[in-house]
Amino acid sequence: MVALRLIPCLDVAEGRVVKGVNFVGLRDAGDPVELACRYSQAGADELVFLDIAASHQGRATLVDMVRRTAEEVTIPFTVGGGISSVDGITELLRAGADKVSLNSSAVRDPELVARGADRFGCQCIVVAIDARRREQGTDGWDVFVKGGRENTGLDVVAWARRVAELGAGEILLTSMDGDGTQAGYDLTLTRAVAQAVPVPVIASGGAGCLDHIAAALDHGPEGGQASAALLASLLHDGVLTVEEIKQDLLQRGMTIRPAQA
Repeated sequence: MVALRLIPCLDVAEGRVVKGVNFVGLRDAGDPVELACRYSQAGADELVFLDIAASHQGRATLVDMVRRTAEEVTIPFTVGGGISSVDGITELLRAGADKVSLNSSAVRDPELVARGADRFGCQCIVVAIDARRREQGTDGWDVFVKGGRENTGLDVVAWARRVAELGAGEILLTSMDGDGTQAGYDLTLTRAVAQAVPVPVIASGGAGCLDHIAAALDHGPEGGQASAALLASLLHDGVLTVEEIKQDLLQRGMTIRPAQA
């Protein structure tokens, strides 16, 4: 089995890392390049930067941040937010990103996923899906875009299948219901998508303790079956470290690279 991954997520707005709950109530969590270096040195497997503002000013800030990060870290990193064209993908990859994450733009123009995969390879194209559980009594989840503000009406599992067919090499799946709550990943959601697609799924939204992370990465029938776990508040607030999480997963017999080489 391919090694499981721990991926710190840095939500960036106006050049700073921010964190909230359920996509709102944002607070400052530090300098993105400083945090990236810290997590790279601590043994994180990859990093994700999401420009949640995605304004024109944010785009210029983001490209500069990508360049500075590429000069400092030794692990792969993904960048997303406001990328709407192959030229936008090219700009960020040339600045030093290893992958780009498409979200709202993929819904608006699904063929952008295919064009990006054709130009740069599937391994460079991540599709981020922000999922919210439907009203009580209705099974399933809807895809939200524009920072979680707009319901597209798309079914999450069907959309995941489609983007995988178009060439997405990975899916970053965020439970909006769990985001920032530290109440646990939505295992039902994560498992439904992981079982529906042939590409890796990154579980995101809700990690609050070691058991939550292990459950998301568990490939048993009750586990989330994710290939990677995205982490934010737990790490930013110093509740847990990358080393502590990896040591716990290793003790559980899970396949993950040790924090220290």
